[in-house]
Amino acid sequence: MEFLKFGLKDVLDVLIVWFLIYQVLKLFRGTRATVIMLGITFLVLVALFAQFFNLEALNSIISSFQTLGLLALIIIFQPEIRRALATLGRHPWIRALFRSQEVYNIPEIASAAFQIKGRGLGAIFVIERTTPLDDYIQESGVPLDAEFTASLAVSIFLKNSPYHDGALVIRGTRIAGVRVLLPISQQPLPAQFGTRHRAAIGIVEQTDAISIVVSEERGEVRLIPDAHHLYLVHTKSELENALYQILKPKGEEAESEEEEGGTA
Repeated sequence: MEFLKFGLKDVLDVLIVWFLIYQVLKLFRGTRATVIMLGITFLVLVALFAQFFNLEALNSIISSFQTLGLLALIIIFQPEIRRALATLGRHPWIRALFRSQEVYNIPEIASAAFQIKGRGLGAIFVIERTTPLDDYIQESGVPLDAEFTASLAVSIFLKNSPYHDGALVIRGTRIAGVRVLLPISQQPLPAQFGTRHRAAIGIVEQTDAISIVVSEERGEVRLIPDAHHLYLVHTKSELENALYQILKPKGEEAESEEEEGGTA
Protein backbone atom coordinates (compact mmCIF):
# COMPACT_ATOMS: atom_id res chain seq x y z
CA MET A 1 0.00 0.00 0.00
CA GLU A 2 2.85 2.37 -0.85
CA PHE A 3 0.53 4.71 -2.75
CA LEU A 4 -1.43 5.45 0.46
CA LYS A 5 1.61 7.00 2.19
CA PHE A 6 1.10 10.75 2.33
CA GLY A 7 3.85 12.93 3.78
CA LEU A 8 4.65 16.60 4.16
CA LYS A 9 6.25 16.68 0.72
CA ASP A 10 3.00 15.42 -0.83
CA VAL A 11 0.95 18.03 1.05
CA LEU A 12 3.25 20.76 -0.25
CA ASP A 13 3.00 19.35 -3.77
CA VAL A 14 -0.81 19.38 -3.67
CA LEU A 15 -0.93 22.93 -2.26
CA ILE A 16 1.38 24.26 -4.97
CA VAL A 17 -0.67 22.60 -7.72
CA TRP A 18 -3.89 23.94 -6.15
CA PHE A 19 -2.44 27.45 -5.99
CA LEU A 20 -1.30 27.35 -9.64
CA ILE A 21 -4.70 26.09 -10.83
CA TYR A 22 -6.44 28.80 -8.79
CA GLN A 23 -4.24 31.53 -10.31
CA VAL A 24 -4.87 30.21 -13.84
CA LEU A 25 -8.64 30.22 -13.24
CA LYS A 26 -8.42 33.79 -11.89
CA LEU A 27 -6.49 34.83 -14.98
CA PHE A 28 -9.04 33.29 -17.36
CA ARG A 29 -12.11 34.52 -15.50
CA GLY A 30 -14.31 36.72 -17.66
CA THR A 31 -12.55 35.84 -20.95
CA ARG A 32 -13.28 33.58 -23.89
CA ALA A 33 -10.64 31.22 -22.50
CA THR A 34 -13.13 29.99 -19.88
CA VAL A 35 -15.17 28.10 -22.48
CA ILE A 36 -12.02 26.74 -24.10
CA MET A 37 -10.80 25.50 -20.71
CA LEU A 38 -14.01 23.49 -20.31
CA GLY A 39 -13.34 21.79 -23.64
CA ILE A 40 -9.75 21.04 -22.66
CA THR A 41 -10.93 19.60 -19.34
CA PHE A 42 -13.29 17.27 -21.21
CA LEU A 43 -10.46 16.08 -23.49
CA VAL A 44 -8.21 15.44 -20.49
CA LEU A 45 -10.94 13.33 -18.89
CA VAL A 46 -11.32 11.35 -22.12
CA ALA A 47 -7.54 10.77 -22.21
CA LEU A 48 -7.55 9.54 -18.60
CA PHE A 49 -10.51 7.27 -19.37
CA ALA A 50 -8.70 5.78 -22.38
CA GLN A 51 -5.53 5.24 -20.36
CA PHE A 52 -7.35 3.68 -17.42
CA PHE A 53 -9.22 1.17 -19.58
CA ASN A 54 -6.27 0.68 -21.93
CA LEU A 55 -8.18 1.68 -25.08
CA GLU A 56 -5.30 1.37 -27.54
CA ALA A 57 -6.90 2.99 -30.57
CA LEU A 58 -8.08 6.04 -28.61
CA ASN A 59 -4.73 6.28 -26.81
CA SER A 60 -2.95 6.24 -30.15
CA ILE A 61 -5.08 9.08 -31.51
CA ILE A 62 -4.62 11.19 -28.37
CA SER A 63 -0.85 10.60 -28.33
CA SER A 64 -0.52 11.70 -31.97
CA PHE A 65 -2.16 15.04 -31.13
CA GLN A 66 -0.21 15.79 -27.94
CA THR A 67 2.60 17.82 -29.51
CA LEU A 68 0.29 19.56 -31.97
CA GLY A 69 -2.18 20.24 -29.17
CA LEU A 70 0.49 21.90 -27.02
CA LEU A 71 1.43 24.21 -29.89
CA ALA A 72 -2.25 24.98 -30.51
CA LEU A 73 -2.76 25.85 -26.84
CA ILE A 74 0.15 28.31 -26.92
CA ILE A 75 -1.36 30.00 -29.98
CA ILE A 76 -4.92 30.04 -28.63
CA PHE A 77 -3.95 31.31 -25.19
CA GLN A 78 -1.26 33.72 -26.38
CA PRO A 79 -3.03 36.84 -24.98
CA GLU A 80 -3.65 35.12 -21.64
CA ILE A 81 -0.07 33.82 -21.43
CA ARG A 82 1.26 37.28 -22.22
CA ARG A 83 -0.98 38.79 -19.57
CA ALA A 84 0.13 36.16 -17.03
CA LEU A 85 3.80 36.95 -17.63
CA ALA A 86 3.06 40.68 -17.36
CA THR A 87 1.22 40.06 -14.09
CA LEU A 88 4.22 38.14 -12.79
CA GLY A 89 6.50 40.98 -13.82
CA ARG A 90 4.34 43.46 -11.89
CA HIS A 91 4.76 41.53 -8.64
CA PRO A 92 6.48 43.74 -6.03
CA TRP A 93 9.25 41.20 -5.43
CA ILE A 94 10.08 41.02 -9.14
CA ARG A 95 9.89 44.76 -9.66
CA ALA A 96 12.16 45.31 -6.67
CA LEU A 97 14.90 43.46 -8.53
CA PHE A 98 14.52 45.54 -11.70
CA ARG A 99 13.25 48.80 -10.26
CA SER A 100 13.36 51.74 -12.65
CA GLN A 101 14.39 55.15 -11.33
CA GLU A 102 12.88 56.89 -14.37
CA VAL A 103 11.98 60.55 -13.92
CA TYR A 104 8.65 61.84 -15.28
CA ASN A 105 7.47 65.36 -16.00
CA ILE A 106 4.26 64.89 -14.02
CA PRO A 107 3.07 68.54 -14.01
CA GLU A 108 3.26 68.62 -17.81
CA ILE A 109 1.40 65.30 -18.12
CA ALA A 110 -1.41 66.48 -15.85
CA SER A 111 -1.56 69.86 -17.59
CA ALA A 112 -1.79 68.20 -21.01
CA ALA A 113 -4.65 65.93 -19.92
CA PHE A 114 -6.76 68.81 -18.60
CA GLN A 115 -5.96 71.11 -21.51
CA ILE A 116 -7.17 68.38 -23.87
CA LYS A 117 -10.29 67.97 -21.74
CA GLY A 118 -10.90 71.74 -21.84
CA ARG A 119 -10.76 71.70 -25.65
CA GLY A 120 -13.36 68.91 -25.82
CA LEU A 121 -10.89 66.44 -27.33
CA GLY A 122 -10.10 62.79 -26.57
CA ALA A 123 -6.73 61.20 -25.81
CA ILE A 124 -4.88 58.26 -24.33
CA PHE A 125 -1.56 58.70 -22.55
CA VAL A 126 0.39 55.53 -21.74
CA ILE A 127 3.20 55.98 -19.23
CA GLU A 128 5.88 53.31 -19.70
CA ARG A 129 7.40 51.85 -16.56
CA THR A 130 9.59 48.71 -16.34
CA THR A 131 7.96 46.85 -19.26
CA PRO A 132 9.27 48.23 -22.59
CA LEU A 133 6.51 49.26 -25.02
CA ASP A 134 8.71 49.25 -28.13
CA ASP A 135 6.83 46.30 -29.67
CA TYR A 136 3.54 48.22 -29.61
CA ILE A 137 5.19 51.35 -31.00
CA GLN A 138 7.00 49.53 -33.80
CA GLU A 139 4.06 47.33 -34.80
CA SER A 140 1.33 49.94 -35.04
CA GLY A 141 2.54 53.41 -34.13
CA VAL A 142 4.97 56.11 -35.14
CA PRO A 143 8.25 56.16 -33.16
CA LEU A 144 9.16 59.56 -31.80
CA ASP A 145 11.82 60.99 -29.53
CA ALA A 146 10.76 64.43 -28.34
CA GLU A 147 10.61 66.22 -25.01
CA PHE A 148 7.13 65.86 -23.51
CA THR A 149 5.38 69.20 -23.11
CA ALA A 150 1.71 69.94 -22.61
CA SER A 151 1.55 72.12 -25.73
CA LEU A 152 3.08 69.40 -27.92
CA ALA A 153 0.75 66.74 -26.50
CA VAL A 154 -2.30 68.94 -27.12
CA SER A 155 -1.23 69.61 -30.72
CA ILE A 156 -0.85 65.85 -31.34
CA PHE A 157 -4.47 65.20 -30.32
CA LEU A 158 -6.03 68.03 -32.33
CA LYS A 159 -8.65 66.81 -34.81
CA ASN A 160 -6.60 67.86 -37.85
CA SER A 161 -3.43 66.18 -36.57
CA PRO A 162 -2.41 63.01 -38.44
CA TYR A 163 -1.43 61.49 -35.09
CA HIS A 164 -4.59 62.09 -33.02
CA ASP A 165 -5.81 58.48 -33.35
CA GLY A 166 -4.34 55.91 -30.99
CA ALA A 167 -2.24 56.48 -27.90
CA LEU A 168 0.75 58.63 -27.00
CA VAL A 169 3.47 56.68 -25.19
CA ILE A 170 5.52 58.51 -22.56
CA ARG A 171 8.98 57.25 -21.60
CA GLY A 172 10.44 59.27 -18.77
CA THR A 173 10.34 62.94 -19.78
CA ARG A 174 10.05 62.15 -23.49
CA ILE A 175 7.45 61.03 -26.02
CA ALA A 176 8.44 57.58 -27.33
CA GLY A 177 5.61 57.03 -29.82
CA VAL A 178 2.32 58.38 -31.14
CA ARG A 179 -0.69 56.90 -32.96
CA VAL A 180 -0.02 53.62 -31.14
CA LEU A 181 -2.77 50.99 -31.32
CA LEU A 182 -3.30 49.23 -28.00
CA PRO A 183 -4.69 45.75 -27.23
CA ILE A 184 -8.42 45.83 -26.49
CA SER A 185 -9.48 44.52 -23.09
CA GLN A 186 -12.07 41.73 -23.14
CA GLN A 187 -13.19 42.16 -19.54
CA PRO A 188 -16.83 43.19 -18.96
CA LEU A 189 -17.19 46.95 -18.48
CA PRO A 190 -20.11 49.31 -17.93
CA ALA A 191 -21.75 50.50 -21.16
CA GLN A 192 -20.43 54.04 -20.62
CA PHE A 193 -16.88 52.90 -21.42
CA GLY A 194 -16.09 52.53 -25.10
CA THR A 195 -13.17 51.41 -27.24
CA ARG A 196 -10.82 54.12 -25.95
CA HIS A 197 -11.23 52.94 -22.36
CA ARG A 198 -10.94 49.27 -23.37
CA ALA A 199 -7.66 50.03 -25.15
CA ALA A 200 -6.33 51.94 -22.14
CA ILE A 201 -7.20 48.99 -19.88
CA GLY A 202 -5.80 46.46 -22.39
CA ILE A 203 -2.27 47.86 -22.25
CA VAL A 204 -2.38 47.93 -18.45
CA GLU A 205 -3.50 44.28 -18.41
CA GLN A 206 -0.50 43.20 -20.48
CA THR A 207 2.20 45.49 -19.08
CA ASP A 208 2.91 47.49 -15.93
CA ALA A 209 2.20 50.76 -17.72
CA ILE A 210 -0.24 53.41 -16.46
CA SER A 211 -2.94 54.88 -18.70
CA ILE A 212 -4.68 58.23 -18.64
CA VAL A 213 -7.86 58.54 -20.70
CA VAL A 214 -9.50 61.80 -21.70
CA SER A 215 -13.07 61.21 -22.90
CA GLU A 216 -14.34 63.75 -25.41
CA GLU A 217 -17.92 62.43 -25.10
CA ARG A 218 -18.24 63.02 -21.34
CA GLY A 219 -15.41 65.47 -20.75
CA GLU A 220 -13.78 63.19 -18.16
CA VAL A 221 -10.22 62.37 -17.21
CA ARG A 222 -9.63 58.91 -15.80
CA LEU A 223 -6.46 57.40 -14.39
CA ILE A 224 -5.97 53.65 -14.89
CA PRO A 225 -3.13 52.38 -12.65
CA ASP A 226 -4.16 48.73 -13.02
CA ALA A 227 -6.67 46.54 -14.85
CA HIS A 228 -9.34 46.83 -12.15
CA HIS A 229 -9.53 50.56 -11.39
CA LEU A 230 -10.63 53.52 -13.51
CA TYR A 231 -10.32 56.52 -11.22
CA LEU A 232 -12.26 59.62 -12.19
CA VAL A 233 -9.95 62.61 -11.69
CA HIS A 234 -11.57 66.01 -11.19
CA THR A 235 -8.64 68.44 -11.14
CA LYS A 236 -5.13 68.84 -12.49
CA SER A 237 -3.64 68.86 -8.98
CA GLU A 238 -5.52 65.67 -8.10
CA LEU A 239 -4.00 63.94 -11.12
CA GLU A 240 -0.53 65.24 -10.25
CA ASN A 241 -0.76 63.94 -6.69
CA ALA A 242 -1.97 60.51 -7.85
CA LEU A 243 0.85 60.20 -10.39
CA TYR A 244 3.45 61.26 -7.82
CA GLN A 245 2.22 58.52 -5.47
CA ILE A 246 2.30 55.84 -8.18
CA LEU A 247 5.53 56.82 -9.94
CA LYS A 248 7.56 57.96 -6.94
CA PRO A 249 10.89 56.04 -6.74
CA LYS A 250 11.33 53.86 -3.64
CA GLY A 251 14.15 56.03 -2.34
CA GLU A 252 11.94 59.11 -2.36
CA GLU A 253 9.18 57.18 -0.57
CA ALA A 254 11.58 56.27 2.24
CA GLU A 255 12.84 59.87 2.47
CA SER A 256 9.30 61.31 2.61
CA GLU A 257 8.34 58.83 5.33
CA GLU A 258 11.38 59.85 7.37
CA GLU A 259 10.50 63.54 6.91
CA GLU A 260 6.92 62.90 8.01
CA GLY A 261 8.20 60.99 11.04
CA GLY A 262 10.55 63.84 11.91
CA THR A 263 7.85 66.51 11.72
CA ALA A 264 5.31 64.45 13.68
